[in-house]
Amino acid sequence: MERVARVSEVIAGSPVSFEEAIKAGFERANRTLRNITGLRILEMRVAVEDGKMKEYRVRMEVIFVLET
Repeated sequence: MERVARVSEVIAGSPVSFEEAIKAGFERANRTLRNITGLRILEMRVAVEDGKMKEYRVRMEVIFVLET
């Protein structure tokens, strides 16, 4: 059986941690996309404001298999 996958890019943020930003992005994608098989973290950044780390941001690919 052939499988075809697709990749969707998601950007998510959290004031707590990179892990929480990844969870937020995954949970949001999971509400819309079916058959998610993996995530690939492309970039991690931190927003700084007034000398303090304000938000942890991740850019990730969500990989999912298309239904036949």
